Amino acid sequence: MSAVAAPSVKSPRAAFAYWHEVTLAMLLIGFFAVAASLEPRFVLPSVQVELAGDAWPMAIVALVMAMIVVTGGIDLSVGSITGLSTVVIGLAVEAGVDVWIGALLGLAVGTAAGLLNGLLIARANIHPLIVTLATMAGFRGAALALTRGRTMQGFPAHYAEWLQGRVLGLPAPMCVFLAAAAAVAIVLPQTPHGRFLYAMGHNERAARLSGVPVGRLKFALYVLSGLSCGFAALLLTSRYEQAKADFATGLELEVITAVVLGGISIFGGRGNVVGLLIGLVLLHECNKFIPWHWHVSELNALVTGALLIGSVLLNSLFTRSRR
Repeated sequence: MSAVAAPSVKSPRAAFAYWHEVTLAMLLIGFFAVAASLEPRFVLPSVQVELAGDAWPMAIVALVMAMIVVTGGIDLSVGSITGLSTVVIGLAVEAGVDVWIGALLGLAVGTAAGLLNGLLIARANIHPLIVTLATMAGFRGAALALTRGRTMQGFPAHYAEWLQGRVLGLPAPMCVFLAAAAAVAIVLPQTPHGRFLYAMGHNERAARLSGVPVGRLKFALYVLSGLSCGFAALLLTSRYEQAKADFATGLELEVITAVVLGGISIFGGRGNVVGLLIGLVLLHECNKFIPWHWHVSELNALVTGALLIGSVLLNSLFTRSRR
């Protein structure tokens, strides 16, 4: 089978393939220039580190979502799985179970939810949009039913200190994300299985006929997505020292926006981690700057939607211009 690899930068045509990443980088630089002129304190490194604390759960889930979207799939249930996992952790702590046992239960529930998605998509051959739309409602409903909307607290201090501590001077969640991002950056373009994902996104039927284990790869990706949601639940409960059924509401919109904004095609077969990283930073900074400067957090949803539509339109425009 001919592998689908990342484009080489040796030819002018290949260099043009990175237009999206270059454009995003220019937008990000322009954003920081405007932010610095309007709110000089916003761009201070100490402020940025503090504001980044909310970004790591979304960023970690987005890494797996990027691989799913590369195959032409989607996972709309990531927010609901994360919410359900936080509820399980909270209920365990409330019942007197050791917090680390509760954390393992949260990871197990997230993984099990991803396993269910994977079975329905890869084994039952149901479209991922239908499956994850249904489980999005089901998992969120289960979380609300288990808690009746109440907030669970009582997390021990050492739980937050461990997960929100520092490694080599950097926030621990940031270190986890950077390690995961490096792994995905290597796996996608440099390994056979990573190239299989691109091949599936270009033409799943052709990939299957060429011997690509399409079913196994799909199943593994959705299980991994569930695991990443479970880990995001750990980060959320340790940061806020509480658990609620509505945690991570809207996470799927933010994650998909970051992925598409980063240049990963919603039709599959194209994209890289560099674009994803820039897209994550740009989306996060916009969402933090709006309430910082205008004190209207409701505008975040409007900006997120505008970025999603704009990135899809630009992607479509430049794709047509290259044909």
